[in-house]
Amino acid sequence: MAGAWANQIVQGVLLGGLYAMFAMGLSLSAGVMRFINIAHGDLIVLVCFMVLSLAVGLGVPLLLAVAIIVPLAFVAGYVLQRLLLQRVLGQGVLPVILVTFGLSIIIQNALQGTYGADTRKVPAGSIETATIHVVDGINVGVLPLTIFVAAVLLVLLLDRVLYRTGIGARIRAVSDDPSAANLIGLPSPHIYAIAMGIVGITIAISGAFMAVWTNFDPTSGPSRLLIAFEAVVLGGLGSLWGTLAGGILLGVAQTLGGQFDAAWQVLAGHIAFLVIFTLRPQGLFPRY
Repeated sequence: MAGAWANQIVQGVLLGGLYAMFAMGLSLSAGVMRFINIAHGDLIVLVCFMVLSLAVGLGVPLLLAVAIIVPLAFVAGYVLQRLLLQRVLGQGVLPVILVTFGLSIIIQNALQGTYGADTRKVPAGSIETATIHVVDGINVGVLPLTIFVAAVLLVLLLDRVLYRTGIGARIRAVSDDPSAANLIGLPSPHIYAIAMGIVGITIAISGAFMAVWTNFDPTSGPSRLLIAFEAVVLGGLGSLWGTLAGGILLGVAQTLGGQFDAAWQVLAGHIAFLVIFTLRPQGLFPRY
């Protein structure tokens, strides 16, 4: 019995890596540009379908498909910020919510019209079923472990970019005080667009991993947004390591809930979020 519970905790930690991937871009949006992108989950699902089209539809090798999508995602994020989101930034919370909500609806309907409502998944070969035996009762899937390691590496990379590079210093300066940044010659629209391009990269990576680990359909976006939002809030606004911790907490709560009853799996994560948010509304490791 103890081995079964320990195994569920391990699986929850690995699941939390994927959840942290979902939340990384949202954490940057909230921490740098101070807004919640309602279309965040739908953009992740859009990437899933892009991977599906390239890898399954055109026969492009999976890694090459991801390599194609990642730079495109940066450009798309940059353009989205400059042409759409920048127009409503600084006008209050509601305009950004309405614009990104509209974008969410457009993406969902476009995907449904193009691909239909069927559930899809991208095959990843033998890595999907490969496991590593740790101890008796605990086996770790190679794919979930790969995703978790990638999540940690992504946090390390983003943390280094934001706090160890010149562009990171500019992003933080514009985030702290856009008016003062403009006065010293930092073009805030361009800097925000670069930040959104980085968000696009995180969306591309998380969408690619989601496509090969779990099923998805055109309406999967809102549930991914909810998971990402809960992970960001649990971890603390603006904290990348906190976002990883928040994702792990949600993953462990869900797998432990599923150990009691499969119907409790998703609900257990929401209950854990509510309890922790009530006790510590600023999150576990807030930066702002």
